[in-house]
Amino acid sequence: MRKLLVPAFILAATAAQAQAPAHQDGPGPNMVIEVAAADGTSKGTITLDLLADKAPNHVARLVELAKSGAYDGVVFHRVIDGFMAQTGDVEHGLQGGASVAMAGTGGSDLPDLEAEFNDVSFQAGTVGMARAQDPNSANSQFFIDLAPATFLDGQYTVVGQLVDGWDVLTQIKKGDANANGAVEAPDYMAKVTIVE
Repeated sequence: MRKLLVPAFILAATAAQAQAPAHQDGPGPNMVIEVAAADGTSKGTITLDLLADKAPNHVARLVELAKSGAYDGVVFHRVIDGFMAQTGDVEHGLQGGASVAMAGTGGSDLPDLEAEFNDVSFQAGTVGMARAQDPNSANSQFFIDLAPATFLDGQYTVVGQLVDGWDVLTQIKKGDANANGAVEAPDYMAKVTIVE
């Protein structure tokens, strides 16, 4: 399983704690994600600056999967208000797919990655790689913080930062707090492109 573990106190957090990130676009490639509602209605675009200098192997994986089209149509299967939005399960997370109920438990057919912990702190808009309990089990899933989550520092690999589309990110459909953020009829990544 590749579900991100969440301390119980986070479930009580609210989106009001989050502030729009004030980060500049950096030198890494950008991942541009067109977000859509379950019915296909466009919600807008978010842009992530990928930090190739901080997590080169993880960023290379995100770029490879995005360029291959593997992320197109993958749902935001776990979204916790005041914490984060998780997506990227290319195995089980295809919108409308037969196994979408298992989203969050799969990855790609590529090998898991060794952790690349770095000095970037998890703040609003920070992008991290989801993993199982083993620190070296990240594969394809990632999450974007909706609020500061410094308790994840040094525990999960930071791979990027939101640089545009905060309003779109915060409007992604939230999940049920009593079900660890599982989302019914979730929003999804309609199209993911890389701009280098």
